[in-house]
This record gives sequence, structure tokens and C-alpha cells, in this order.
Amino acid sequence: MGIYIFVSILIIVACFLQVLIVLVQNSKGGGLAANFTSAGQTMGIRKTADFLEKSTWTLAIGIFVLCLVATAFIPRGGENQRSRIQSAIDNAVDPNAIPTLPTANPQPTGTTTPNTQGSQEQPKK
Repeated sequence: MGIYIFVSILIIVACFLQVLIVLVQNSKGGGLAANFTSAGQTMGIRKTADFLEKSTWTLAIGIFVLCLVATAFIPRGGENQRSRIQSAIDNAVDPNAIPTLPTANPQPTGTTTPNTQGSQEQPKK
């Protein structure tokens, strides 16, 4: 449980840094100002842009890896807890174990049942 919380905090910090770095970056197009500042980008500004781009990719990969690690350390509960589906499977009734019930209607007491042996029995008068 402790590792999962630690990794979750690292993910939140990395996401916060990712948002800050993306907000600091200029768009790739730069608009009209990009044509006038091309001389200034050769020394210091270009290096900063490279650092921001590399840190963006590094944090994105780091967040992805941390999410995979957090998935591995999700607390699953104790050994004695089972899933509801597994409990339903274990408690299921075997269809062959269900007793078969007669389908014919019961005859009221005091009446005779027809003879099914093939002999014809005449009622007494």
C-alpha cells in the first residue's frame, strides 16, 4: 500500500511539472515575431528550447512508466477476499444435481388409474 501511494504522489508531481514546462514553451510557429528574433535564437534561446523539449519528452515517458509501476502495486486486498464472480461460480448448483419432478398431474385419491399394460378392464356394474 505504501509503494502505491508513493508512486501516485510521484505521478502527481510529474504531471504538475509537465504542465509548467508546457506552459513555458512557445508554440512551434512563433508567428511574426519568429522572423525578427532569429539572430537571438542561435546562442541561448535555442538551448533553452531544446532543454524544455527534452524535459517534456522525459517527463511524458516517466509518467507512462510510473503509471505502469502504480498498476503493478495496486492494493488487491487480503488472500481471504475473493471476487464476487468466483464466489458465484463456487456456489453454483450443478444442473444434474437438481432432482427431477414428475410432470404428470397427480390423481385424486379414491379413483382408479387406467391400466397401461394393454389389457382392457371392464368397469363393474
